[in-house]
Amino acid sequence: MEVSSSPQPPILSPLRLTTTPNLTSSSPNLFLIAFPSRTTNRRRRLVPLWHQKASHRADGVILWDYHVICVQRKKESCSSPLVWDLDSSLPFPSSLASYVSATIQPSFQLFADFQRFFRVVHAPIFLRSFASDRRHMKDSLGKWIAKPPAYGPIVAEDGAVHNLNEYNEIIAADVSTVGTDSLNAVCRQKLGIVVNETQLEEIFSMDAS
Repeated sequence: MEVSSSPQPPILSPLRLTTTPNLTSSSPNLFLIAFPSRTTNRRRRLVPLWHQKASHRADGVILWDYHVICVQRKKESCSSPLVWDLDSSLPFPSSLASYVSATIQPSFQLFADFQRFFRVVHAPIFLRSFASDRRHMKDSLGKWIAKPPAYGPIVAEDGAVHNLNEYNEIIAADVSTVGTDSLNAVCRQKLGIVVNETQLEEIFSMDAS
């Protein structure tokens, strides 16, 4: 599969989340899904996704080093969870089922190097815990690889200044078994849980107590 990676990685940012219309009022039922790098034996993995604005291909496929979307789950409703992806060319928002089918394409046969895992994090916890001083956007000489956002670095409530690596480094051993308590575990743990692409829709079909 011939694809190109983006010259500028997507910004995992609470400010992008909280300024997205219709999301802030429902944050208790809002989750973040990270499509991270998979690190195995010090090798960096890239994540193929389709229908991305940054792609130069007709099918919109691109390799991200990591990517983040929001999933809005309406607890009082039987409607499908909604996906908010600021980098997608699909309808905004899209249903989770249609997004998984079109963007992740789990039926597409990928090489082992492109195996995808997902970190599911509860948005309110993320907003308190995430920190980034943007060191990942600089080269070895400390020069910017890409223009940084206009807002300042993000500092966590506990004073941490950078913990992006905690979110976007995943290995196969991190994958959880999805069960009746999985969504509750997401709502309790700073780094949520890790699932594979066959478990992604399943976890949002479960009830949280």
